[in-house]
Amino acid sequence: MSLKNFLLLEGTLEGASTGAAFSIGGDEGHHGARVMRLRSGERILVTDASAHQAEASIVSVSKSSFDIELSETPRHEEAPATLLVLVQALAKGGRDESAIEMATELGVDRVIPWQADRSVVQWKGVKEEKGREKWRSRIIAAVKQSRRARIPALETAVTSAELVPLIESAVSRGAMVLALHESATERLGGVTRELAMRAANAGEMPGEVWVLVGPEGGISDEEIRRFSAAGAAPVLLGNEILRASSAGPAALAALCSVIGRWQ
Repeated sequence: MSLKNFLLLEGTLEGASTGAAFSIGGDEGHHGARVMRLRSGERILVTDASAHQAEASIVSVSKSSFDIELSETPRHEEAPATLLVLVQALAKGGRDESAIEMATELGVDRVIPWQADRSVVQWKGVKEEKGREKWRSRIIAAVKQSRRARIPALETAVTSAELVPLIESAVSRGAMVLALHESATERLGGVTRELAMRAANAGEMPGEVWVLVGPEGGISDEEIRRFSAAGAAPVLLGNEILRASSAGPAALAALCSVIGRWQ
């Protein structure tokens, strides 16, 4: 049976060792005590935002908090050799939230909300704050579900104009930037084969791979032109046209299989 995963404050587990005691309150404490109904002696997993993770035992439970004792010295998960970055366009119907949730479960390292030209959803003023909070909640839920030790960074939302210099900067660092587009002539399969060959021959792998996913109407021709000029490579995911909620996760899954994430 999978252990329930609870998040602690950043750096909480750094330097801790077997037998260290902690009290978990706040939202996590309430969730564990009132929703999950934890009991003394039960084993759980605890993770902080600094990539430390350890198994622990419940010592006691109160109305809205619980105390734990570490069963082992926390493990520290090193950053992957190739970071995965998802630039997800805002999409209606919660499809963008579904996308970043699945991407988190698949191991994405950074998430950049993108106000694309064809995005129906608009993050302005209070809506941006609420939108970010929804995305953050879905990311945290996915971290706990997948028992990840690292929490993906949620960046500030950008417009298409603001995304161009980010692409240029990433490419200058040696990143591979892929823009999913239905009119692209190069297929993602060709990219993954190239990466697989590099890995098999101990070739140099990119330090980052970015995946750009448009909204319901896709990435506009003008956006593709500007992104390509900045160094992004338009790629076709496959014969099928996927929704905004599934295109990014599908591409990330294909990439995970060749950059060493699933070995």
